[in-house]
Amino acid sequence: MIGMLNQKHMLEETAMKDHMPSVEPSFRQSVDLMFQRAACLLDISPGLKEKIRVCNSTYTVRFGVRLRGEMHTFTGYRSVHSEHHEPVKGGIRFASDVNQDEVEALAALMSLKCALVEVPFGGSKGGLAINPHDWDEDELERITRRFAYELIKRDLINPAQNVPAPDMGTGEREMAWIADQYKRMHTSDINASACVTGKPLNQGGIAGRIEATGRGVQYALREFFRHPEDIARAGLTGSLDGKRIVVQGLGNVGYHAARFLEEEDGCRVIGIIERDGGLFDERGLSVEAVKSHMMQTGSIQGFAGATFIGKGAALLEEPCDILIPAALEGVITMENAPRIHAPLIIEAGNGPITAGADQFLRERGTVIIPDLYANAGGVTVSYFEWVKNLSHIRFGRMERRREEARHQLLLQGIEELTGQAFPERLKADYLRGASELDMVRSGLDDTMRTGYQQMRAYWHDRDGVEDLRIAGYLIAIERIAANYASAGL
Repeated sequence: MIGMLNQKHMLEETAMKDHMPSVEPSFRQSVDLMFQRAACLLDISPGLKEKIRVCNSTYTVRFGVRLRGEMHTFTGYRSVHSEHHEPVKGGIRFASDVNQDEVEALAALMSLKCALVEVPFGGSKGGLAINPHDWDEDELERITRRFAYELIKRDLINPAQNVPAPDMGTGEREMAWIADQYKRMHTSDINASACVTGKPLNQGGIAGRIEATGRGVQYALREFFRHPEDIARAGLTGSLDGKRIVVQGLGNVGYHAARFLEEEDGCRVIGIIERDGGLFDERGLSVEAVKSHMMQTGSIQGFAGATFIGKGAALLEEPCDILIPAALEGVITMENAPRIHAPLIIEAGNGPITAGADQFLRERGTVIIPDLYANAGGVTVSYFEWVKNLSHIRFGRMERRREEARHQLLLQGIEELTGQAFPERLKADYLRGASELDMVRSGLDDTMRTGYQQMRAYWHDRDGVEDLRIAGYLIAIERIAANYASAGL
């Protein structure tokens, strides 16, 4: 029986390869193709596969806001991919080119992402077709609150049903506006703060949330480099120390990932790609200095001590050890994939590699750490924030000082028995109880380690699993299918 199933799966996978795109697939098509490549390896019914693949619903809202003496109409979306767990979870992005297909593809990735790293949420995503730089802060607040109003009144923002977070073009400020709008409309909801995550600390946020996705990328790479067999598959050796990195996108995710890898792991960031070009220095760039220059001037141009390249995307093709695409979807395509030299790519952003490019790189032997795992740090720490809001207490508040007291007693006993004192620096570090930030980082590190170990087990031990992406998809689809099965579907 097992042999027959394996033969069936091989035939299905061959059929999928025969149907890989001859032209560049869209982001939505890429997600579907990657899903199908994994699903054909699973012995679940076609009907259930289709149920897991498609989005349950997408709400489109068009609303008007009077600004600058005239009425402006805006279009927004909120897509719910899967409600196998509730609430559903996913960010809200503000970008001029937001559209329904993009939002639905991102919602599907959120379902798979949450299932892979065992965060008990279904997948959702939202977007508002707007360039936030076109409006001043007061205007943007009015637009955001009206968009939130339209979603809240339909329970598309709700602590128990649908919980947004920041995404491209949004941050703590926008999340605080949305949370306040929800509280104004639900004055008696004691859990109102849990309606959205990524809030400022003074509005119920959690320490470490801003850096979470970038920190997750760092932890993912650290775990990869703990496995010599995996390092060898990428044609690399040694540790992260000294590895040459090119990062595309110095926004929240790319900035934190690159800075942590540079400052804490000894990596050399030789290339940074932004919208207006790229910077290159074989000796290594100071990520913090580049970010500071960008904040002061609004551009990477004019940064001293590095070569400016007008066509920044060319740096994707620069020889390096690790390539980190951390911004837009579809930046590595069938057209430029043959010129990508990095032996290891970690998808810090959502969908940076199209399905066609993925096939080429996979067949060439490039190791790709996929977005549904590498990008999961944000939703993991959002989960911690949601739990904090529901429990109404800061992590560590009850146990931190008790932990310090127990450590103090232990050290005193050892010093009395040995007649020697501990070095003060080691003593201070050991005695310090875990803060909320310590606990968040510990939980995130554990999540990223466990998720990678589960993926690599499929990658190395399961027939037909050629790469980490399919391993991740398989784990996620199996878990969602099990949830539906236990619910009687």
